[in-house]
Parts: sequence; C-alpha cells; structure tokens
Amino acid sequence: MIGDQRRTRFVMDIDRRLDIAVSLLAEPSRVVVDLPETFFKVSPDSGREGRGLVSGFRFGQVASGKSRIVLDASSPVLIDRAFVLDPLDGAPARLVVDLVKTGQDEFLRAVRRSAATKISDVKDRGRAGERGGATRAERPLVVLDPGHGGVDTGAVGQDTTPEKVITLEMAKALKAALEASGQVRVILTREGDSFISLPDRVRFARERQAALFLSIHADSSAKPAQALSGASVYTLSETASDEEAAAYAERENKADQIAGVDLPPDTSDVADILFDLMHRETKNFSVHFARQLVSELKQSVRLVKNPHRFAGFRVLRAPDVPSALLELGYLTNKDDTRLLNSQEWREKTALRLTKAIISFVSVTVGRSQAP
Repeated sequence: MIGDQRRTRFVMDIDRRLDIAVSLLAEPSRVVVDLPETFFKVSPDSGREGRGLVSGFRFGQVASGKSRIVLDASSPVLIDRAFVLDPLDGAPARLVVDLVKTGQDEFLRAVRRSAATKISDVKDRGRAGERGGATRAERPLVVLDPGHGGVDTGAVGQDTTPEKVITLEMAKALKAALEASGQVRVILTREGDSFISLPDRVRFARERQAALFLSIHADSSAKPAQALSGASVYTLSETASDEEAAAYAERENKADQIAGVDLPPDTSDVADILFDLMHRETKNFSVHFARQLVSELKQSVRLVKNPHRFAGFRVLRAPDVPSALLELGYLTNKDDTRLLNSQEWREKTALRLTKAIISFVSVTVGRSQAP
C-alpha cells in the first residue's frame, strides 16, 4: 500500500488477469473486492498493518468458486479507481484499488447505491459504450494538452503554419469526438493562443485528478525534407529509446526557456519511496495506453518506424496521471504538413484516437457509484 489520509492505493501482485468487482460496506467502513476462487500466497500477518486510508485487510475464500479481499477503511472513502493491470516487462499482473477520502454523508450515499463495479476482461475493452447509464459525475476526465502556444510557436511547417496552431486544431477535433462518445469529460490545457509552462500543464491534470493526460505535438527534422514522416507516441523514461527520441525530448523540454520563463528546479518529492512506487505504476499504465494508441492509429495513420518511443519529457512527469505525448507528424515533410492542415484528416484521426482513449479509461477507471 502507498498513500496518505487523502488518497491511498492498494496493490496486490497476481499471476494472471482476473475479473474483479468492488463495492462499499458500512458499519464499519469497508471496501470489498470480489474475485474468482484464488489461492493467496500471502502471509496472514501481512494485512494486520495498514497505511493511509486502509487500517488493515484480510482475504480468503467466501464461497465455492469465489474469493474476497476486504479492506478496512480508517475513515469514509470512495473507490476512485479499481482495475487489473496486465503483466509488463517482467513485472507480474497487478490488482489495484485507489481510494480517496470523503465525508460520512457522501460515503453512506455511495454505500446505498453501491452496485459492484465489474472490470471486464481485456477482450471487452472496446465495449464501453454498451454499459451505458453513467452520469456526468461518473465519467472519467481526459486532459488534452495542445503543445506550445503564445510566444512559444513550436516547429514551423513548410507552409509556415506554426506547430501551436496545428496542435490546438487537433485537440479541438479530438475533444469534439470524445464528447460525442458520451463516455468521458474533456478539458484542454489551453483553448486559445496562450503560453503555459510545462510544470503548469502537469499541475493542470493532477489538480483535476485526470484519468489520462495526452499532450499533442508535431515535430520537425534537420534531415532532408522528405526523409522523416509519420506519427509516433512517446511515454516517460529517464533513458531514451533512441537518439532521435532523446533529441526530441531535449527540444520539447526547452519550451519554457524559449518563452523566457526562468523556472526553479523541480524540488518535488521524487526521492520519496511512496512517490516512486506510485510513479512506477503510473508509467506502466502510460505504456499500456501508448500501445493501444499505436495499435489503433496504424489502422489508418502513417507511423514512423518503431512508433512507441520513450524519453525524459517534463510534460509527462505527473506521478499519478497516466500520460503520453502524441507526435502527429513532421512539419518539415510536405505530405505530413498537408495532412496536418486537413480538417478531414484531423476528424478521421480523432475518431481513431477516441477509440483508443475510451478503451483505455473504460478498463482502468472504475468509478464509485456516488451521486
């Protein structure tokens, strides 16, 4: 477990993907996680001590074919998210439950309305629209971040269209497509031609407890005009996947310097063990989203070779919000520039992006049933 009295994450490693259902119980306050019959290779003593909003937990079989984990809450809570994370890069599959502190009245309302939230198998990710019935308050929030803006124009295309215009137009097209789905709420970090520092973009998503942060960009290249083209998706890593990714991250990380903003060094609690654990989990979610995004985009959008890349982008450093950077294409490439300026292409691409986003948040976000 990691967290504090405001937000706590419960994590349990598992050997395979499981369907789960979560619910709330009162008197005393508890969170119940129902599972298929499961063998717990966990010491019975491990649940005696808690952390943050969880005072302790217990587990075991409750009926034929059914097992249960019970989290004892130290104060009224809501289930912010509940999901199962696929195995990734040698790490096991993981059961994750995120809890947030709430008031007693809101907790009791949630208990009364608490129908167990079932997280479907990964094969059902594209069926979010079949569930229906979600109120606006239950829909997860997606933050779209049009890169650059204001004095920071970004790259400039062959037709002199600045990157900041391309990214804003794409963000608006994607927002319209996402809102038309009825599955998510959407906010842009900027609605017009304004400069926003990189830390403020990250803070914008964190303060609103976004389920996903997608930063939208377009690149340029010093190589011959037609040498590089196509889209790519980046996630955070301190070690870049290749020299080009490292160089791109370095350019993007200088956005604040270009705008003449003198920012102090990052003094966040990056050395804290709880922060580190949360950040690692969030990076895993980001990688899963990036892979879904690439899989969806390749159906109709030209991609670069090895389209999922990673590097140390400052704008992707939110420790608790899955984040990715979408590079739409190269403004130094004539064909890419033509497509990026096409409203028809933007709308078609927005539909592909929407499918990937809805698929991702429909599985990773299991909102409580509080009104």
